[in-house]
Amino acid sequence: MRNILRLGKRGIIMLHFATIPTWKRVGFGLLLSTALVTPAQAQDATTPPVDPATQPAAAGSPTDEDVIVVTATKRSENLQDVPIAITALSTKTLDDLQVDGFDDYAKLVPSLSFKSSGPGSSNVYFRSVASGENANHSASLPSVGTYLDEQPITTIQGALDLHIFDIARVEALAGPQGTLYGASSQAGTVRIITNKPDLNGTYGAVNLEVNSVAHGDFGYTGEGFVNLPIATNVAARVVGWYRKDAGYIDNVAGELVFPTSGIAFNNDRLVEDDYNDVTTYGARAALRIDLDDNWTITPQIMAQSQVSNGSFAEESGLGDLETMQFNPEKYDDKWWQASLTVQGKIANLDVTYAGSYMKRQIDGEFDYSDYAYFYDAIYGYGAYFYDNNDNLVNPNQYVQSDDAFTKQSHELRFTTPSDKRIRLVAGLFYQRQTHRIIQNYIVDDIADSITVPTTESNIWLTDQKRVDRDYAAFGELAFDITPQLTVTGGGRLYKFDNTLIGFFGFANPGYSSNPIYNCTDFGPPNFGGPCNNVDKRTKGDGFVHRLNLTWKPNEDLLFYGTWSRGFRPGGINRRGSLPPYLPDFISNYEAGAKISFGNGSHFNVAAYQLNWSDIQLSFLGANGLTEIRNAGDARIRGLEADLFLRLAPGLTWSTGASYNDAKLLNDFCQFANSDNDCTIPGPDDRDEDLDPEVNSVLAPSGTRLPLSAKLKGSSRIRYEWDASSTIRAHVQALVTYEGARRRDLRLVENGLYGNLKAYSLVDLSAGIDKGPWSLDLFAKNLFDVRGQVSKGIQCPELVCGDVDNQTASGGKVYTTVTRPRTIGLRVGRKF
Repeated sequence: MRNILRLGKRGIIMLHFATIPTWKRVGFGLLLSTALVTPAQAQDATTPPVDPATQPAAAGSPTDEDVIVVTATKRSENLQDVPIAITALSTKTLDDLQVDGFDDYAKLVPSLSFKSSGPGSSNVYFRSVASGENANHSASLPSVGTYLDEQPITTIQGALDLHIFDIARVEALAGPQGTLYGASSQAGTVRIITNKPDLNGTYGAVNLEVNSVAHGDFGYTGEGFVNLPIATNVAARVVGWYRKDAGYIDNVAGELVFPTSGIAFNNDRLVEDDYNDVTTYGARAALRIDLDDNWTITPQIMAQSQVSNGSFAEESGLGDLETMQFNPEKYDDKWWQASLTVQGKIANLDVTYAGSYMKRQIDGEFDYSDYAYFYDAIYGYGAYFYDNNDNLVNPNQYVQSDDAFTKQSHELRFTTPSDKRIRLVAGLFYQRQTHRIIQNYIVDDIADSITVPTTESNIWLTDQKRVDRDYAAFGELAFDITPQLTVTGGGRLYKFDNTLIGFFGFANPGYSSNPIYNCTDFGPPNFGGPCNNVDKRTKGDGFVHRLNLTWKPNEDLLFYGTWSRGFRPGGINRRGSLPPYLPDFISNYEAGAKISFGNGSHFNVAAYQLNWSDIQLSFLGANGLTEIRNAGDARIRGLEADLFLRLAPGLTWSTGASYNDAKLLNDFCQFANSDNDCTIPGPDDRDEDLDPEVNSVLAPSGTRLPLSAKLKGSSRIRYEWDASSTIRAHVQALVTYEGARRRDLRLVENGLYGNLKAYSLVDLSAGIDKGPWSLDLFAKNLFDVRGQVSKGIQCPELVCGDVDNQTASGGKVYTTVTRPRTIGLRVGRKF
């Protein structure tokens, strides 16, 4: 029995794409004409760095037009002076492209890939560092960290789905960032930097938007902010938003007849058009308090509620944008975060403390009728579901989940002056995150004897608490060998301590020697379950490094080489017969160049090889339980770049793409061993009198890693001009491309889904600015492409995929697709 957060019928999710018609390939030719890239979708930086905290974002600040300042290295620096592959999306770029959330900016970062089954469920990957993880609550931590300002917001199962408004910039740092950002930045880091309170004046902005989704309904957005100086040394900034995303998936009528009992039921009460709508609202409030010329404190609180209904996936065997759900589906995601940043000076040292506390609560209900039907069709499971009178009941199954997260983090950092020949960044870091998991798998009216104790009608219960703790000391030291040549060395000493305790299983204590059923070997419950049948802990420590050599012969040229290492902590397999899984590591060998041109144009390029060792691979094992194994090694060779050109007054062109060749270096075996030799038999954990189990090759050496395309890119052209003495007009076109990719690392499972096809999207917009007013008309996914974002099967693949033993067309495949063509009108007012 599998545990699910948010997946429901969409099951294990992965990326998959649609065929590209010829006319769309022409659009992508624009990408190929300039090279392979990861774009800095923003204007270039040619003036000296400025403190981003002092820059008002929406009041026409010249920073948006002329300079991109990033803080990726824990210092404020011109984007073109940072020897890291960074995509930086400025306030202006985010506004120009009508970026509202993660999906919007993710397609603009070619080195980034992701899987998602809907809002609030995205898992992020950089540079093809993905093994097909199913994102189960007891599986690996994310390999990409997400930060809100100085504070991490990556929870155990992924990052928050934050509405993007009044954001200074989004920074996407590709490659291991293990020294400065730690465990969940093994492959890269995404940083969302908010606009800070400004002492220089009172101003604000309001936007109103209405949009229409093809084959769906209408949506709308209202958002606004105000910046207000309260005293000469105190300022406040308050931001609010309310967004309604229209549905476009239809839940169509149908009937299920369970083969064993002949019991039938329908979904008439749930039939609805456009039933996957989303409502998001939230607010952010921050203070800036200058205690004196040297010390500033910035407390901030942010909260958001996001309620999504229905399924975001098409169901195989039905029509376009149709599914057939037999139980209610809803995802209610609420969170808040309080943070505090203190910045000051001690002697000539800059001192920063960044702390935060976050709570996230997700309540979900999901259809699980596929699981019930196919297990009944293949194994006759319907015969085991009966009431207290021994009469068979409807084996229809659904899930009600209650997932509660907390996260606190603390970082104390010291930085020496940036104008010195020797420069140091050093600090201490602590993080503790918890996940209380309650998942009720319910079959109505079953007998007391097969009901999990402490529940009303559960056939299965998961009631566990997971705690992940991280400790670190880190530092980077830069030394200017000459005014043009700099060497940087950094490291991070880390320690992790992770625990999992609670119950998971069916009702029958002692029914099997398998610990998932056995309540006799463990103590009384810590929570609401009948007992504890899992109580595990794993610890570890280590060191990762970064070495960099940078040569800057003049203000317009920068060349660098980097050897860096990233890590992900080990963790716990809850099945008692499996050991904990070990940390996995990435060694990155990278060379890059940043070339600036006199008019603000630039060309940046990076080539790299990633050696990924002891890959943490999660998949569904026996009983549909997630298992995590260290699957051996992989190698990723890639190239990424971005080109930004000012072609003429008001005319700009930015293009980016990335290429990644990611392959296994050894066979992945059904039963792992240190030699990665699939001829070595597996263990026998059933009975000591039986022979060891026969091993097999699940994926041979040379298999391409899943989820990430070899080629991804985007290209944008924008023209701005003075339509009159008071009106500034603009038009813009954006083309994004996602290449083909595997759905699963393993051969058999990937064959059930098929390889995921490529797709491209075209966005257009036009608008005017007249004084404080702005008006934009836009079309996203202009040609209404059904790009496949993820794919899944609800029950274990080898059950649902056993077509020979199934009726009709076999297991149902659910494909999450890109939002259909959306045409919208946005009106804004600055004051």
